[in-house]
Formats: sequence, C-alpha cells, structure tokens
Amino acid sequence: MSQQYDILIQGGHVIDPKNNINAVMDVAVKEGKIALVTNHIDPKSAHQVVAAKGLYVIPGIIDIHTHVFFGHHPDQYLMNGIVAVVPDGFTFREGVTTVADAGSAGWRNFALFKEQVIDRSKTRVFSFLNIVGEGMRGGAYEQNVNDMDPVQAAEMAKAHKEHIVGFKVAHFAAEAWTPVDHAVEAGKLTGLPVMVDFGGDDSHPPLSIEELFFKHLRPGDIYTHAFTELKRRDPIVDLQTRKLKSFVPEAQKRGIVFDVGFGGASFDFRQARPALKAGFFPNSISTDLHTGSMNSAMKGMLNIMSIFLNMDMPLTEVIKASTWNPAREIQHPELGHLSVGAVADIAVLNLRKGDFGFYDRVGNRLKGKQRLECELTIRNGKIVYDLNAIAEPVLYPAVE
Repeated sequence: MSQQYDILIQGGHVIDPKNNINAVMDVAVKEGKIALVTNHIDPKSAHQVVAAKGLYVIPGIIDIHTHVFFGHHPDQYLMNGIVAVVPDGFTFREGVTTVADAGSAGWRNFALFKEQVIDRSKTRVFSFLNIVGEGMRGGAYEQNVNDMDPVQAAEMAKAHKEHIVGFKVAHFAAEAWTPVDHAVEAGKLTGLPVMVDFGGDDSHPPLSIEELFFKHLRPGDIYTHAFTELKRRDPIVDLQTRKLKSFVPEAQKRGIVFDVGFGGASFDFRQARPALKAGFFPNSISTDLHTGSMNSAMKGMLNIMSIFLNMDMPLTEVIKASTWNPAREIQHPELGHLSVGAVADIAVLNLRKGDFGFYDRVGNRLKGKQRLECELTIRNGKIVYDLNAIAEPVLYPAVE
C-alpha cells in the first residue's frame, strides 16, 4: 500500500468539542492538514505512526493570555523585556500550538514585536494590542491617558488583521473608566474584542465589575483574571458570604467571556472553588505566561487544566475551554478543532493517575488524583515535541 498519509495517530481517545467527538479513533495528517478522522486506519498507509493507545488526542491548545514580547531591556517589563518569554521554548511541551500575547505591545511598537517574535516563531502568535501606545512598558507609561489612542490602535489592527485579534487594558491604577472605554472604542472601530485586566491600586475601592460587565463591555469582550482575589480588584465571589455574586452568571449569559489568566498573582482557590461549586465554569483557560508565573503556582497550561479537572470540571469542558472556545473568542474559528481540512495542530496528552498537589498565589492547596501531561505535539502537520518517542520512525527536525 502506498503511504498516502504523512502521520497517523493511532488508537487515541479523540476529544474534539467542535465536532462532538469523544471516542477512540485514528487521526491521519497529510500536507499539514487533518486528512481523516475515523476508526481503524491502516498503519501501513502512513509514513509515520504515533502510538496513542491510552492517550487523549485533542486539537492543539490555544493560550490567549501570554506575554511573549521578549527582549533585552530589563527596565521595560513585558514590552521587549526580560520578564516576557520566547514562545517556542514554553509552548510545544505543553501541547500549545497557538498563543495570543495579551497587550505587551501597543500601536507604537507592534511592528517590532511582529519582526522580533511573531515572524520568527514556529508557535502561531497573535496579539491583543494594548490601548496604551507604548504597551506594557511598566510604570508611568501604562498610566499615560494621553497615550491611549483608540484611532491609532484601530488603524494598526486593521493593517495587521492576520495577527492582531483584539485590544487589551491592563495595570491602570486610577479610579477611572478611561482605558476601558478607549479600548472598547477601538473594538467598535474594528469589530474586535477587548480583553480587560481590571483593577486599580490599593489606595481606593476597586471599580465595580457589575458596572464593567453591563455598562462598559460588549458581548464577546473578555474579562481575564476571573478568579483573582486582590484588594485592588472587585472579585466574582463575595468576600463575606463566599458565594458567587448573582450577576456573574448573568454577565456570562449576556456574552461576557470569563478567562482564567492564572498569572503570578491572579488565581485564588477561595474564588475558584465556590464559583465551580455553583456551576460556574470559565469560558477559557489561559496562563498569563511570563517568567514570574511559570516558575510559581501557574507553571503552564496543563497544570491549570489539571487544577480545573481536579475541581470537578469535566474533561470535555476543560478541553473545550482550552481549544475551541478560545479559538472563537479571538475570532479564528478555523483553529481549535480536528475537522478534515483544518490545519493539523494536535496535542496528544496522558492523563496520569496518582497523588498530586496544586497551590495558588497565597499558598492555598488542592490535592488531586489526576494530572495532564503532554506526550506529543504536532504543529502545522509536523511533530515538534515527542516526550517518550511514541512516533515511529523517529524523525528529528533539522536543527536551526
């Protein structure tokens, strides 16, 4: 038999939320695309076979809150600075094939971000453009209302439709709606969503998230750091009753997107546990990846996915919140699924059983019995990560 497929993933449990697939099936890849998803594809028909029995096969994971505008300026925080990370080193080993940088670049420096990171990465990199022209340069730069230009931001987004997926508000300390309203204006000019990292400083009471959800944001706009508990942010779980605030599910039904954005200080079990117990699941799971978060409680996408799994969020919902949901949130429905003809971005995961531990920013702990681990990642039809050499034959990519 001629080898009509490049790669065959054989015998894995396929979870593809878009197509309502949740069964043991084979997946064939040809010329960078999904060629066939069915039962019992002949292994002789493929040049390379991945032994996936006992493993889960899912679309490539999409992390919509990262900071990958890496550079060599230690005083520029997440904009061309050393707190951001090079994406390829921290994506494929987590099953992540697509990331969106969450506002590290603004309209003044997006061109540099594109040249320096987007164009040089094997990971697919999108960008939420910061409403601040200087992006996340830190300090006074991010407080400069005069640099929050919705027209300039919108024009940059229109010029780079293939890379810019929305706008970002972050780190604004004053008690004002200015950055949110400017970002929403840019969103209206382009039809793109706004991601809000919402909260001021500790010198005044936080602005109301109820007002944010119902008077400022639109359906499709994204509230990240949804499970944070910081003095400067209005939480979704009431601090006295420890109950989910009644307007939060209403906001989600209205179309407000609740994103995890775990980060270094933006996830608290005291918020997450009551919310999930009340039946409230995040729309999307994301990391807020940078050097501070990845070496702390966050670690990576699979650690966060495992946390939600161990808080009794069903595996299918965890996968949906990490693939198909974020694809739609960033208006790229061609991603996040295993439909025939779709780009072959695939993650093969092992769900390990045992005794595991997880913690949050203040040391609250969660004990769990299961943890997800990436066995193999395919990006654009090529194997880019193989933990235990489950692909046969082993074909090492050329070292560049």
